[in-house]
Amino acid sequence: MPDAALKKNRPLWYNLSLLNLPLPGVVSILHRISGALLFLFSAWLLYLLDGSLASPERYAAVAATLAHPLAKLVLLGLLWAFLHHLCAGVRYLFLDLHKGVDLPTARLTAGLVFGVSLALTALLVALLLW
Repeated sequence: MPDAALKKNRPLWYNLSLLNLPLPGVVSILHRISGALLFLFSAWLLYLLDGSLASPERYAAVAATLAHPLAKLVLLGLLWAFLHHLCAGVRYLFLDLHKGVDLPTARLTAGLVFGVSLALTALLVALLLW
């Protein structure tokens, strides 16, 4: 039985892809990623705010920058990141109070985080475009 002894000493392989994570795990990872994105892009957002308030010429330059489709896409992503981070943060505050820690409720609230953040993003984009 050398095969059984060899099999017992083999290292385990864990598949850590996002497709195999449960929904609360995906929410947790995206919460961290959204927080990092918000932190990294905060300097750019502050630069745009400073430029829009500095002078009429810089305001026009900021408006031209934000008129670019890539800038609009980045702002849309940042809006979703903010709303996802906010919703997931509220969920984690309830988890810290030991509310919703059982598995069915954790899965439900993780799905709600996705649904609410995407719905709020769509609502705010619709309000901003009209």
